[in-house]
Amino acid sequence: MNILISGGTGFVGKKLTKALLQKGNQVFILTRSPQQHASTSDIQYISWESIHGLPALDAVVNLAGESLFGRWTSAKKEKILASRINVTEALVSFIKESKQKPKVLVNASAIGFYGTSKQATFTENITTPGSDFLAQVVQQWENAASQAENLGVRTVYARFGVILGNEGSLPLMALPFRLFAGGKVGSGEQWMSWVHIDDVIGLIQFALEQNQVRGPLNVTAPHPLRNEELSKELATALNRPYWLPAPSFALKLMLGKMSTLVLDGQKVLPAVAEEHGYTFQYPYVRSALQAIFGK
Repeated sequence: MNILISGGTGFVGKKLTKALLQKGNQVFILTRSPQQHASTSDIQYISWESIHGLPALDAVVNLAGESLFGRWTSAKKEKILASRINVTEALVSFIKESKQKPKVLVNASAIGFYGTSKQATFTENITTPGSDFLAQVVQQWENAASQAENLGVRTVYARFGVILGNEGSLPLMALPFRLFAGGKVGSGEQWMSWVHIDDVIGLIQFALEQNQVRGPLNVTAPHPLRNEELSKELATALNRPYWLPAPSFALKLMLGKMSTLVLDGQKVLPAVAEEHGYTFQYPYVRSALQAIFGK
């Protein structure tokens, strides 16, 4: 397949590109700085200016978006929203103008769609978004991507959970434990709907290949944990003590509104993936952490 990836130089994008190349696909990476990357016969780095010179595409994967890390000032929140909406709208516009349209668009999204809760369980059947900032961002993001569906392109919203791997949020989560000062975060009661990076890549490929998958797809493992449980598993995986909690007030003071990422959560299950027969490589967090940390 000919596959265009936006956001292909990030943590998920690099892993996805490698996996797609191993399956014999031709990959085009959309980037603002193609001159900084070396193209090969199987992978080409292209700019927005040259996007219309591409051969016919079979699929588009959009992973682009401003990082959520950093204090959520008004300017940061605007970047978080605009970076997602603008790129998605530009890709949909490109698809609309293409004579031969791709068969599928897999657009990154987030489980933040559901809002936060300590009691509720969320699957893709939940159609009402939460009311907080992230939920509003995700709703607008998915609405922008949905215009591709109106063009006859099968569209999947890959709602990522907390991705566990050697990059991303896990190194930050592991740091206190490595310093022998790890424990639960806040109350420890908040849900952590996690997913191993290998299953993220597996589920994106699943979405590309399975014609019956469309709409929201929860990219989360089938066994989420509360923060206290996950923190204990992390301590075990790193062979470090579990003893020093990180109090909510301190995190709110340091992180501001961004603290909601670690103090609040939601229990999300991958109902669509399991319904359509996806087999998770890491359904339980213990084996996921062991694979990452080499234990």
